[in-house]
Order: sequence, then structure tokens, then C-alpha cells
Amino acid sequence: MYRFLRYIRQNKVKSTVILLMLIAYYFCLPQQLFKDPTATVLTSRTNELLGARIADDGQWRFPSNDSIPLKFKTCILLFEDEYFYKHPGFNPISILKALKQNLSSGSVKRGGSTITQQVIRLSRKGQPRSYFEKLKELILATRLEFRYSKDYILNLYASNAPFGGNVVGIEAASWRYFNRDVSNLSWAESSTLAVLPNAPSLIYPGKNQKRLFEKRNRLLKKLFENGTIDKLTYELSIEEELPIKPYPLPQITPHLLQKTVNEHKGKRAKSTINLGFQSQTNGIVRQHYNRLRQNEIHNISVLILDVNSREVLTYVGNSPTDKAHQNYVDIINKPRSTGSILKPFLYASMLDAGDLLPHTLVADVPTQFGSYQPENFNKSYDGAVPANEALSRSLNVPAVRMLQDFGLDRFYHYLKQLNLKDLKYNTNHYGLSLILGGAESNLWDLCSKYASMSSTLNHFNNNSSQYFSNEFCEPIYVKNKAVDFGQLQNEKSIFDAASIYLTYESMKQVNRPEEDESWEIYDSSQEIAWKTGTSFGFRDAWAIGTTKDYVVGVWVGNADGEGRPGLVGVQTAAPILFDVFDILPKSEWFTKPFDEMLEVKICNKSGYRASSICEETELRYIQISGKKTKPCPHHRLVHVDTKEKYQVNSSCEPIENIKNKPWFVLPPLQAFYYKNKNPFYKPIPPFREGCLSDSDISMEFIYPNQQSTVFLPKDFNGKTNDLVLKVAHSKPELELFWYVDNVYVGSTKEIHYMAILPNPGEHTLTVVDELGNELKHKITVAD
Repeated sequence: MYRFLRYIRQNKVKSTVILLMLIAYYFCLPQQLFKDPTATVLTSRTNELLGARIADDGQWRFPSNDSIPLKFKTCILLFEDEYFYKHPGFNPISILKALKQNLSSGSVKRGGSTITQQVIRLSRKGQPRSYFEKLKELILATRLEFRYSKDYILNLYASNAPFGGNVVGIEAASWRYFNRDVSNLSWAESSTLAVLPNAPSLIYPGKNQKRLFEKRNRLLKKLFENGTIDKLTYELSIEEELPIKPYPLPQITPHLLQKTVNEHKGKRAKSTINLGFQSQTNGIVRQHYNRLRQNEIHNISVLILDVNSREVLTYVGNSPTDKAHQNYVDIINKPRSTGSILKPFLYASMLDAGDLLPHTLVADVPTQFGSYQPENFNKSYDGAVPANEALSRSLNVPAVRMLQDFGLDRFYHYLKQLNLKDLKYNTNHYGLSLILGGAESNLWDLCSKYASMSSTLNHFNNNSSQYFSNEFCEPIYVKNKAVDFGQLQNEKSIFDAASIYLTYESMKQVNRPEEDESWEIYDSSQEIAWKTGTSFGFRDAWAIGTTKDYVVGVWVGNADGEGRPGLVGVQTAAPILFDVFDILPKSEWFTKPFDEMLEVKICNKSGYRASSICEETELRYIQISGKKTKPCPHHRLVHVDTKEKYQVNSSCEPIENIKNKPWFVLPPLQAFYYKNKNPFYKPIPPFREGCLSDSDISMEFIYPNQQSTVFLPKDFNGKTNDLVLKVAHSKPELELFWYVDNVYVGSTKEIHYMAILPNPGEHTLTVVDELGNELKHKITVAD
């Protein structure tokens, strides 16, 4: 050390020069050798190529991979640089041979460059091939050897070497020339790619095929001679044909690829896509598209989520239609009218809040809220229907009435907690039509929420009846990290487990498409909670279903919003939904969350908690919050004679002959429609003559609704038809007297229909029964 310091003091100028040269040598190599833009590459969860988007400079240049397959590695070293793992970045013997040959010929005939030097030359684009440039490459090559391992340098070469045309790098070349991953290439194919970088502008598939064939076979012969391949492999390899032209790259998930370009441009993204599911779903969509386009329905999107990991397993952004029908549009994230697809959220919200029990009867009668008059799809009414059946049958009127009773603001609060991103306006903008398609959402958000509800139920049962704090999180499609569900806690995120379970029990009963109607009799069939939706004007058809493990969402329609007859959820989207579920592994049904439920006595006829006078009751499990619901309001004690034919009281019948009978009674308007669908419904008997009572008298207009506008149709002769007024009375045997604007027009008994022909304008309708009870109604007759 002393001598070294003494030498420096004695040779300051020389030492300074040496130091500067060392510093220059240390910093001569750029930190990043290659700055060229790369293609965006999307692979499946098991690294199969799903698609790629060309780099911004028009080159097929994939991002560098971590390793090189053994076959190509063996071929490229044997062809380009046999002593790669032995030299320090340059090969003196090769350089001397090349120098001798070039000097004797008077031109550059041989390069003598190692793979390390070629990496440097590739990074220094456009530099002339001179001896001075060779010297620079040599210096930089040695510096490169100090910085990186041999394997990394070889990987740099394989990823950036030109392979002819606009193909750069071994991965892109393998897909473009052989339509497969480089790890699956044969010896002949690996040899073909190994010789291409040597003269990529002169020889590549489709150009100078004879020279390429000869060069490849010479390399194969060397592989045989050095014992790398046996004689049979060699003989078979030299018989393999060369590729003639580049293949197009796979486009298995083109819309997810575009999403990846937007979010991870120029990178390699390993997705969560299951290639098997994706390919089969693509086939299902293609099959249904070929049928639906006959009805000018051109667009379909399908999303499959893994409930437990929240990973995207299949992503079909659109059907294989053409540009004229917007095949480039990714429907999955586009807002569309929801139709009835939000109804399960309302049902779950009311259960969660304790405002409803699963079988509670809800009104299904003609209804009008101001100028808004919802109708059921089949234009008929049940009078009263169990809430779970109203959901499974997707009845519109009960849904709107349930929303009215629950409160629009309360339900909107639940939806905002769900973070449906397309709900951008306040409740006044949507009104009660919110539940029937007045709002918009997208397939991504909707599937995400159903997956969150399903995993809430799964996690509750698997984690000692606790909830995760971040249950309603976003799905992932890039497999770089797991979803963070948050911390376990006793408090629910949005819906409690029992409300979700009871909602799914109702959704399980939704009538399946015709070909699946008898699913319950087959052992191979699985239970699925699912729901369809159809937007106004037949523009959007939805079907979303969930099992314990998977959520499948389907949207069908036209991207430009054109409606089509027959574009109904159960007819167009549901068949796709069940075809997709058929390719997925079967799942067990959800476990009942007993810790969030309690067993209570329920009135069989009304679905409410049984009162003391309910005749037929049953013990059923309900959500804990349901214990605050009121007892059955539809049963009352009625005093009847011994034959139960008439109502009586002490004024006309001895007390010992009076029978106290519990009676199931609906309001008149509900009863009017209910008895048509339920032939065993028995209205309260009339009072026997001589003991008529005026208690419990009620009547309601069936048609028209209060404050409604009525249009009077005309027949073929141009004559205006009558307006038929209809009233339901709790005691239809009473005579009713009808007035229009205080002018008497007639009376009815038993069947209370009255035909009138009013002039255009506003009118007041008055009905008075023979006991003096009065009912008033205002209507407007359109001109």
C-alpha cells in the first residue's frame, strides 16, 4: 500500500490520467441500453399468449422475458458465439480471423463479434461498421460483462435482435413465424430463428427461402455432429418446411387487451384469465351471435368472476361482429339501462333494514304515482304476491310499490354504498323508475357487486360469523397481487349474511329458459341465484347469476342503442348465461348463516310473523332484523253462523250459536285481482239480513287511477268508445250509485262496472253505496 501511494505521488499526471480513464470506463455504458417502445403483451394466468398490441414504432417487439428456452439457447450459441460463456466480452481469436479475412479481401466480410458485442451494436443504432466503431463496441462489451451476468446479456440479445421485417426479439418471432410460444418450438424451428439475426434484412420467412433453408440445415447438422440431437431427430428436422409468411398474433381477448393497453401500455401483463374458460365462452358467444344477428341483434358481452379471489376468469367485451356494428366497443364497462337487474338489491336492502320478510305479501294492483304508471311485463296483476315471488317473477308493480314503501332515498343510499359508478344523479332525477331501468350501470360493476355479496356470505360462514371490512372491492384482471379484503370485524359491510342468503334463495327460483325449465329433476344441475333484466324499448337484455364460486354476467343488445323485438333478458341473455355455467365446475349451494338468523312462526297465507289468530303457521328462519316487522295484518276474527255462510252478531243470533272464525282478508282492490289467481280465496261472508253492520266498509277504484289521463279509443267507424269505470267493494252485494261531476249516471250491484262517455277535460267521479259511504276520484279525459 505504501509503495502504491508513493508511486501515485511520484507519477501524479499518469495516475490522474489512469483515474480519469477508469472513471470514463465505469460511466461509459448507459444505465438503460434499450429505450425502444415495446408491444403490450397480455398472457393468461398460465402464461399462454392472449394477445398483443404492436409497439408505437410499428415493430413487433415484446418486453424482455426472464429466461430463454434451452433449444433456442443451444442453437444461438452454436451459430453465433460458441465461446460465449468463456470470453470477457470479446473473442481475440475471432477478431484476428475476421481482421485477416477482411484485409485480404479489401472489404468487411466477417465481423468476428461476440453476442455481447452484438448487444452493444444493437443498442447503438445506426452506427457505421468501421474499425473505430468496433473498438468502441469492444470496450463497451467488456463493461457490459462487468455489469451483468452472461445469462442476462444473452437475454438482452434474444429480446432485441432483429428477425426480419418488423419482428424484433425471439418471442415475437416465434409467434409471428410459427404461431406458438418459443418454449414449444422444435429443433428445426429453433434453428430457423437462430440463423435469422445474422442477416435479417436479406433472409427471413418469405424471402430468400432457399438460403434460409440451407443455413438452417447447416446448423442442424452441427447440432447432430456435436451430439446435441440424435440421427432420427436430425433427419426429421431437416425435412420440416419453413414458414412462408407471418401469422397474425392471437386475439383471444381483444377488448381486455385494449383495457391493458390503456392501463399498462408497453408492458407484459400476466392476467387472471383462464384460457380454457375464455376459449369456450368465445365459442358460446359466437354460436349465439350467429342466431341473434338474424334478428339484427349484434352485440354480446360476458364476464366471469371468481367469487373467492375476485379474479376475472373470462372477459368477452363484444361479439365477433363487424366494424359497422361497433365490434371495437368494449360493452363490459359501458353504462346501459339496468332494466330489472337492480331488484335483488332492493329486496336485500329491505331485508337488511328489517322492513320485509321473504314471504310477506306485497300489493300487485294497478298503480299510479303522479304521471308515472308502472306495469308488469305480462300486463296482468295478482292482487297480492309474496315478496320473494315478486322478485323471482320480476314483477314491476310490486317492485315500485316496495321502493315507495321503503323510501327512494334509503334505497339510493344502499346503492351508493355499493359504489355503482354510473349512478351520477340524485334521487329526484331517477324517481321510482330507478328500480325498473331508470338508472344506468355496467356489467363490470354489477358482476362485481354480486361477487361481493357472494363472498360476504362465504366469508361469514368460513370465519366464525365475521365480516371483512373491504368486502365490496374491485375485481382484478392482472395477476400481480391478491385482493385485499381488509380486516375481520363483527360489523357487516353493507348487507348482512342472512339478507344475502334469503335474497339468493328467492333468485334461485327464477324461471329458467325453456330448455332448462326442468333443471331440478337432474342430478347434474346446479343451483344458481340469477336475475334477468330488460330495459325500456327492448334495448338491453341482462342476465347475471352466481354460485358459491362463480359470478357470470351477460349483456345482449346493440351498441348503438337500437331496440329490437324479442330482445328480452330471459330469451336472449339467459340462454348464454346457462351455457356458460355449464362449462364451469359445479358448486355446492351457499351455507345457511344461522348466526344471523332466527326461527319464528310465520303466517302461511300472508308471509308476516304470525299473529294469535293466524290459522296456518310454519316455523321458518328469517334475518334477525326481521323480528321488528309487524304481525300479520290480514287476519281478523269474524263472527259467523254455524255454517259460516253469513256474518252475524248478537242482535240477530244467540251468542251460543255465533262462531268466531279467523279470516284471511285483503283490501278490496287487492282482493279483486287476488281471487282471480287464487280460487280458494274466500271473501268475508255478507251480513245476514236483519243484522247488517256498517263496520269495515271499504271500496276502491280499479280503473281509472286517481289523477290519471284517459284516452278514449275509437272504433273502425270513427265512433268514440265508452269509458268503463270499475270499483271494488268489500261488500259487493251492496248497491252503488254513480255520479259524474255530481250528475247521477246509474247504479250497480254485485258487479260494479259503469260505462260512461264523458267530454274531454277534467271530471270528478263519485260513488256512493247504499250505506252512505262515498268515494271520489278525479280524472282527465284527453281530447
